[in-house]
Amino acid sequence: MTHDRPTENVPQWLLTTAGWSWRFVALVVAVSLLVYAVVHVRLVFVAVFLALVLTSVLKPLADFYGRVMPRALAVGLAFLSAIVFFGGLVTYVVASVAGQWQTLVVQFTNGIDQIIDWAQHGPLPINVSWDHINDAIDSGREWVADNSDDLASTAVASVGTVAEGFAVIALSVFCTVFFLMSGGAMWRWFLTQVPAGHRERWAKAADAGWYSFSGYARGTVIIAVTDGIMAGILLAALGIPLAAPLAVLVFIGAFIPLIGAPAAMVIAGVVALAAEGPVKALIVIIGVALIGQIEGHLLQPLIMGKQVALHPVVIALGVTAGTVLAGILGAVVAVPVLAVTWTVYSTLRPRRADEVDPGQEEGEGEGADESV
Repeated sequence: MTHDRPTENVPQWLLTTAGWSWRFVALVVAVSLLVYAVVHVRLVFVAVFLALVLTSVLKPLADFYGRVMPRALAVGLAFLSAIVFFGGLVTYVVASVAGQWQTLVVQFTNGIDQIIDWAQHGPLPINVSWDHINDAIDSGREWVADNSDDLASTAVASVGTVAEGFAVIALSVFCTVFFLMSGGAMWRWFLTQVPAGHRERWAKAADAGWYSFSGYARGTVIIAVTDGIMAGILLAALGIPLAAPLAVLVFIGAFIPLIGAPAAMVIAGVVALAAEGPVKALIVIIGVALIGQIEGHLLQPLIMGKQVALHPVVIALGVTAGTVLAGILGAVVAVPVLAVTWTVYSTLRPRRADEVDPGQEEGEGEGADESV
């Protein structure tokens, strides 16, 4: 028995377009509600995100310690190892700054004098003198005096922000401990709440998403450490003051996609210009830019592989949207969120019989399951 088409005179293309349109509107509404909810519980989201990052980084270390000691002791030792590493790094940076601070101040003053002299007598039509600089400083002081009330309000608000930061760190550490101790049991309990017919797909999607997220987190840490080491060697070889703190700045910049590395490069170049002159400043800028190229074309494909298979245009749009929505925090979380979302979608979406999974074609499907 055949069914006749609707009697109304509506073209098929319009019916198809209408069907896709209402589905698209429903998807936009769902995503908007999700973003709205995340914005209003931002602290909880940040804490859980940090906990997942810490879990992905510390889990291999905790598993390694767990081979020879109880799990609780292994988790505590993994945390202690991380604290010792980063604490030693911060201590070294502070000691380096304290030891070179006076020398840097003198060199910076001499560098500023050279820059002003070049601006006054150089080829560019610029008239800059210490009188102009002093006038600018006086204007800044007047602005501070006129806006002291607003600045005081901002300072009071920042105290609350600091308190929120400590709360986020405490909650993230608390969650990380339980994720490392019994994350598998927590996930198995969650799967029991899912209808039995959908558990396998949920488990497969979660495995793929965690593989992508943990690969991105661990890969970013490894790449950031490598970038910092290369930058430190470059700056130390050129005799740039505060080479260690600047290397740490490059290390931190590697965690912020698109904007972190250029910002670190500019700061390193300014310090080199003030302390050692324009030639070494140019060498520093070119060197840090080359480190960025090595990261993008060698380290990321080698370390991350296809765990974060996103087109650069998608990354740029995602980072921009994240920055608009949540500032630097949005820029940091945009790439892993996009990577996990795409991985989960690719795992859950139905495939045609003649469609080949690129991951399986490359021999990566089994590796993903085994690495989780």
